[in-house]
Amino acid sequence: MHAYRSHTCADLTKANVGDTIRLSGWVHRVRDHGGVLFIDLRDHYGVTQILADEDSPVFAEVEKLRSEYCIRIDGKVLARDDSLVNPKLPTGEIEVFIQDMEVLGAAQELPLMVFGDQEYPEETRLRYRYLDLRREEMQRNITLRSDVIASMRKRMWDQGFREYQTPIITASSPEGARDFLVPSRLHPGKFYALPQAPQLFKQLIMVSGFDKYFQIAPCFRDEDPRADRSPTDFYQLDLEMSFVEQQDIFDTIQPVIQGVFEEFGGGRKVDTTWEQISYADSALWYGTDKPDLRNPIKMQVVSEHFAGSGFAIFAKLLEQDGTEIRAIPAPGGGSRKFCDRMNAFAQKEGLPGMGYIFWRDGDNGMEAAGPLAKNIGPERTEAIRQQLGLGVGDAAFFLGGKPESFERVAGKARTVIGEELGLTDMDRFAFAWIVDFPMYENDEETGDIDFSHNPFSMPQNLDDLDGDPLAVLGYQYDLACNGYELISGAIRNHKREVMFRVFEKAGYGQDEVLKRFGGLATAFQYGAPPHGGCAAGIDRIVMLLADEANIREVMMFPMNQRAEDLMMDAPSEPTNEQLRELSLRVIEQPKD
Repeated sequence: MHAYRSHTCADLTKANVGDTIRLSGWVHRVRDHGGVLFIDLRDHYGVTQILADEDSPVFAEVEKLRSEYCIRIDGKVLARDDSLVNPKLPTGEIEVFIQDMEVLGAAQELPLMVFGDQEYPEETRLRYRYLDLRREEMQRNITLRSDVIASMRKRMWDQGFREYQTPIITASSPEGARDFLVPSRLHPGKFYALPQAPQLFKQLIMVSGFDKYFQIAPCFRDEDPRADRSPTDFYQLDLEMSFVEQQDIFDTIQPVIQGVFEEFGGGRKVDTTWEQISYADSALWYGTDKPDLRNPIKMQVVSEHFAGSGFAIFAKLLEQDGTEIRAIPAPGGGSRKFCDRMNAFAQKEGLPGMGYIFWRDGDNGMEAAGPLAKNIGPERTEAIRQQLGLGVGDAAFFLGGKPESFERVAGKARTVIGEELGLTDMDRFAFAWIVDFPMYENDEETGDIDFSHNPFSMPQNLDDLDGDPLAVLGYQYDLACNGYELISGAIRNHKREVMFRVFEKAGYGQDEVLKRFGGLATAFQYGAPPHGGCAAGIDRIVMLLADEANIREVMMFPMNQRAEDLMMDAPSEPTNEQLRELSLRVIEQPKD
């Protein structure tokens, strides 16, 4: 017999009754029934109930077992009484009488329990992650992640892609986040960077004549943490193709992503028709560039109904350039209680409030109610109702000003309204391509022109580069699903002279471009093909499939929200010898 097991803890069935077997695993739970000890023995595959009574030769040793002891047992498979069968377990028809036992690894008092549904602080869970990972939910999530990646690889190979590996130590490049820098020992004073993405290399792979590339790529970004974003590293399905247009990328990646969601979505509906929505329309209708289309609410501009109206706040606002009034329809939200609650929501988000109108049955038929309705009168109110397609029992909420001042809150309000009124289909995955992104934006701090998306994208119209940079659109696209960005990509700029023009608009002269991206710029002189691609965030995809709200629940060893690894004590202070080798000196920062 094998030194540790003849079966896993998920293998044994009624067909094994009478067999002598060997199992190894962890003590999941111990139950003392007065002279009979029942133990749930757990391994990665499942749970088997084992037992010992006073007739067992190792009963005294079994009595000493505690939760999470790692043990090996030899025993005889017995059939459970019909009344004691556990239909929830594959092994629920049998149990194993312990005849011999060896403790493979004793366990001290546990800082967190593996059995049960107790909640523990995230810091405790991450410090003792190896215990946290033993829990059933975490085993399921991490296994799901592995299966999703395997499925992605197979689907990519089936479409004629090959996987190529790109460097992990490279040069710094602007990808929209901070680099992790790595000091060079051989070149004092110089630094490598961990790649924020394989962007430049995958473009060079296309220039090298490889037609299709993909990689399950680790990416490193020194970012502020969020629930749906790791502060240090993440993995993405990265792909690139030559001689393609934007639609070719969409047609290639949709069956991969859709197939993964159908395979692992647990029976939830997966949309097969993926809309293409312009960035401008997405901001207008949904208040975000990653809309949740499970929610049917679309915001609309209703400025004309408030211009010159009796509601002075909106009327005066519309006299200023660049302002507008938007309405958020709320079917079924036609009660003063709900409207007041949403008004309070807007105030918590930092706005003065959110105007509203709701429609109800009156003495003479349907009537509009609320402060706005009184101020603008029945004719304007009726025009708003008809534009929004609302009726009795419905409401509408209004926000005004320059869109950038209220768009974020409007998007959040739309989400809250959809969920509270039961309009959002929670049992569905809804996808949309967001297209026609602006190439440039104004930096919030300096006001300077900067890239708003990927700087290596191709402008849609080269003539636009001679005009207002904020009007330049790129062949850039994101895939949104249920309010999250899952994919980002672009048709790449493959022309050297266009590359210089694009970067010049953002304040990078030709010398600076050659200094930072000389390898790519030089390669473009030697017959670069048109190419494009995208990258899908694996961690976020698995988070959605696992129905988790926090990305750390689907990562094996994540950092905490301060980008610290509590288990491995990272980041740590270097030794003086390490600093000398790297020609570095640490300057202590003044304490606050």
